[in-house]
Amino acid sequence: MHRLIQKVTQSFSESFNKDSEVVFHAPGRVNLIGEHTDYNNGFVLPCAIDRGTYMAIGIRSDNLINVVAVDNNGQNSQWQSVLPIEKDKDQSWANYLRGVNEQFLKRKLEPMGMDVVVTGNIPQGAGLSSSAALCVVFATAINSINRFDFSPTELALLCQAAENEYVGCNCGIMDQLISVAGQENHALLIDCSNLSYKPIEMPNDMQVIIVDSKVSRGLVGSKYNKRRKRCEQAANIMQVNSLRDADLDLLHRHKDKMEVPTFHRARHVITENLRTQEAALALRSNDYGSLSRLMRGSHVSMRDDFEITTSEIDYLVEIIDSVLHDRGGVRMTGGGFGGCVVALAPSALGQLVVDAVNNLYPEKTGLIAEIHMCIASSGAGKIENK
Repeated sequence: MHRLIQKVTQSFSESFNKDSEVVFHAPGRVNLIGEHTDYNNGFVLPCAIDRGTYMAIGIRSDNLINVVAVDNNGQNSQWQSVLPIEKDKDQSWANYLRGVNEQFLKRKLEPMGMDVVVTGNIPQGAGLSSSAALCVVFATAINSINRFDFSPTELALLCQAAENEYVGCNCGIMDQLISVAGQENHALLIDCSNLSYKPIEMPNDMQVIIVDSKVSRGLVGSKYNKRRKRCEQAANIMQVNSLRDADLDLLHRHKDKMEVPTFHRARHVITENLRTQEAALALRSNDYGSLSRLMRGSHVSMRDDFEITTSEIDYLVEIIDSVLHDRGGVRMTGGGFGGCVVALAPSALGQLVVDAVNNLYPEKTGLIAEIHMCIASSGAGKIENK
């Protein structure tokens, strides 16, 4: 982290011929279990990771926001912090920040102008939520510098609104909330029905291993929307507000009224909610055996009931599961149709997992997976003593 703080402050000095006044950070995240449950008002269990976005800031005397993106070849985007804020047609990354700025202005708040430099080390396109971290670090900076006193949940909702309304991405709340509220060495059990959350302590010797399959995720939007619609259909047939309010008994009583895919999609969500709550208890009590069973069950459910895995993802899970057995868990993580798997493993098995993936995965798939060894980390905030 010190290297990135040095990088962002040095880049600020080079860009603006002055020293930055303050540095902020927001982490990426990985979801340990609880997939496609968020928009069904269910439970998710993510943790923030030690990969993040860093932002060095100098306060201006006017209302100009002037941002330099180190990782985008030093591209610059600037705008006035007044409504309406026009979109940047050339640099899509800047629209996440403009959208956040707009949300503060919509709330009748007037953020001070800022010179900003941003950099980070969240792998792009790996599904570790670089876009949420970008929104969250900027919102956290604006909130702190202007003393707006937003709560973590309020900041997360503001960032979600920026992505939904300005960027046009219909994302849920999990990514923003874990980036804001994550805690070191903890996961968060988030109840998506009311956005309450509980920190779940993770075992001291546990590593979070994220393996990017390098399978590109094509046509995800249409497939995602179809599954979301099936979930809504199932809830309507069972006459509940969302699948959060259904159980397996109710589902089976209405099975004959549902198309087969609708039944399967609902079964995944209902059982995934149960697994996620059980996994939180297993994590807290260092119960690796139960964690293994629950993560395996989650993957099978995503493969067979929700039908969002791929043969390459299934093979990655198979490789890692053969190393861990009941001493850790592994599953696909994220929206599906490619992307990453996540494994929870004792530190002693971490290198064995890496070796197995590197030895076996390319031979069968022709792809070289990218492996990230992570630890559960704290959420967004100001970097003290930069």
